[in-house]
Amino acid sequence: MKVLKILFNHQDEKYGDFLSKLVPTLPREKFIGIRSPEYKKIISEIKAECPEEIEPFLTALPHQYHEENILHVCFINQIKDYQEAVSKLEVFLPYADNWAVTDGIGPKCFKKNKDQLIKKIRLWIEDEKPYTKRVAILFLKKYYLKEAFNPEYLEWAARIRSDEYYVNMMTAWLFADALVFQWDTALEFLNLRKMDTWTHNKAIQKAIESFRITDEQKSFLRGLKIKK
Repeated sequence: MKVLKILFNHQDEKYGDFLSKLVPTLPREKFIGIRSPEYKKIISEIKAECPEEIEPFLTALPHQYHEENILHVCFINQIKDYQEAVSKLEVFLPYADNWAVTDGIGPKCFKKNKDQLIKKIRLWIEDEKPYTKRVAILFLKKYYLKEAFNPEYLEWAARIRSDEYYVNMMTAWLFADALVFQWDTALEFLNLRKMDTWTHNKAIQKAIESFRITDEQKSFLRGLKIKK
């Protein structure tokens, strides 16, 4: 496929070495080595040179290289129609295999369709695939801590019991941000110890590290850490 050739034309092997250290769950041979700003150029080249390969590329799963997954996400993020974006994302999610791929997912149409998206999040957060679960928690963090907030959404995340570091870390980030935007509600979850010990303590750690939490709040949170 020309798509893969175009990707390799933007290869930076030293950056591939660096990136593989940031994503330790994948072996080095999975990385081509492409810097983030290059993807705009890559997409433009693909649309100009081989637009007929875009749809076959999106259905040719699983991809061989990490950068193919990143490119896949870039294409999904450009979709303006909500239903189409969700459909293509659900095809892709079972093949998402690391945090760097999932954390880049965010079509603009999702923000405009939060009433529909939350129904999908409810399903994804129960999925057995850890990175599908991580995406669900990520979307709660991105879209549902302000105007669209509902304490029930934090309950979904608090009930998670996982051995996956990247699932628990995203849950911790969710609650750290919830303490910023929904202090009273998030604090109740900590007081009741609704999360597992590691995630509970990590959420407090991340909140304390935040400049958006006051010194008084940080002092109070320190007293809520669970001693192992």
